[in-house]
Amino acid sequence: MGLSGGELDRMAMAVLQPGFEGTEPPAWLRRALGEGLGGVVLFARNVAGLDRTAALVAELRRERPDVVVAVDEEGGAVTRLEAATGSSWPGNLALGVAGDESLTRRVARQIGRMVAAAGVTLDYAPVVDVNADPRNPVIGVRSFGSDPEEVGRHGAAWIEGLQSAGVAACAKHFPGHGDTVTDSHLALPAVRASREVIERRDLPPFRAAIAAGVRAVMCGHLLVPAVDALPATLSRAVLTGLLREELGFDGLVVTDAIEMRAVAALHEPGEIAVRALAAGADAICVGVSSARGESVYALRDAISGAVREGRLAEERLAEAAGRVRDLAAWYDARAEARAAVARDADEGLGLAAATAALRATPAEQAAPLTKAPLVVHLAARPSQAVGRATPLKLGQAIEEILPGTVTAEVDDDGHLPDLSEAGRPLVIAVHDAVRHAWMRRLLDEALRARPDAVVVETGVPGPPAGRLYLTTHGNSTASARAAARWLTGGV
Repeated sequence: MGLSGGELDRMAMAVLQPGFEGTEPPAWLRRALGEGLGGVVLFARNVAGLDRTAALVAELRRERPDVVVAVDEEGGAVTRLEAATGSSWPGNLALGVAGDESLTRRVARQIGRMVAAAGVTLDYAPVVDVNADPRNPVIGVRSFGSDPEEVGRHGAAWIEGLQSAGVAACAKHFPGHGDTVTDSHLALPAVRASREVIERRDLPPFRAAIAAGVRAVMCGHLLVPAVDALPATLSRAVLTGLLREELGFDGLVVTDAIEMRAVAALHEPGEIAVRALAAGADAICVGVSSARGESVYALRDAISGAVREGRLAEERLAEAAGRVRDLAAWYDARAEARAAVARDADEGLGLAAATAALRATPAEQAAPLTKAPLVVHLAARPSQAVGRATPLKLGQAIEEILPGTVTAEVDDDGHLPDLSEAGRPLVIAVHDAVRHAWMRRLLDEALRARPDAVVVETGVPGPPAGRLYLTTHGNSTASARAAARWLTGGV
């Protein structure tokens, strides 16, 4: 092709999707957009209400009309646009448990309505990992479940719903992050399953997503020895051989954030970007950028330099930049869909969907709370994927209905409060107790003192415990309010 230096630099910029600080575009970002930057990713730190976020995106588009603006908006635990209040929508596990694909489609369409109102092009969702190990520290309730067929059906429905709102969906984390016990934000997880198990368990939801027309796929920072000795992000066998050639995906492949320790411990950022592009990735997600954008320009220079040195084929870079443009063109062509969904509010759907996911043991027991309880939250530190999201806690949701509710939070270094609390009913809220020995220990201690306690699990369920065991299958604001209504007889 023989591009000039300036053309090559613009093409290298086109494949980057960096984050930035603040609720207004910094000067370096405006300049970079003018110099060909193809994408931007928004985080909670960029969001100050939907209207201001829409204004921020409009400013970005004034600099570059076809910029791909991305966001992690999964619903449930992972939300950026509703980080300050928690998501109005239950997450994937709740939708999987509710078991109604039309409900999943409707919820995703409403999430798409919110994302579209912010002017966002690409939603890094849904998670279509099969949660094969309940000890998984980063997937859990973000998955539709542990059955590949059910995950595939709900994943396809979610994609159809979101994309009907004129926003591109992104199935993640290829080739499947569900069978791990390591958080890729902190270290490199390994999926030790055989190729046969991966084919039978992990790939069907991605096949279903591709059949549903998903516009993008995010690769996970995972080691899958049955396919390659390199992490998936850097593996041509995974991204080109498996995803492109075997599964037939021809849309945009985007990396997970390259500052995550799973790959950041292996190479410098520029080298990760070059190797990911050579393997078959089309867009490089960079969650954290330096204050003046030097890190983004360093990535550009590393990519351009690799082409000049012959380490990255110019044709491969051109193909990647072309897929970024194709995604922007797909979004531009769906202005009517976004206008239509703006008029299509589905009031009460989030609470109804969260309610449909509630399960109680014993199932026949009546609502147990008639007066303000003591609610003890046994709270572990959330994964980095959750970020700054602060969903309404169960105690707060109950207090909205029963004023005078008292709440206490206990972490892994803490001790239980006085559980007698003047004869109040006791509710113990846990999240992923199956993963935390300290949480199970304190729960057992509490139940010895108060066998009449109600236990509410907001994560992946474990063995039933307490007089009543209520599972919400998610910790969104919608799920907290659904549980509070159920416990107080409001449903």
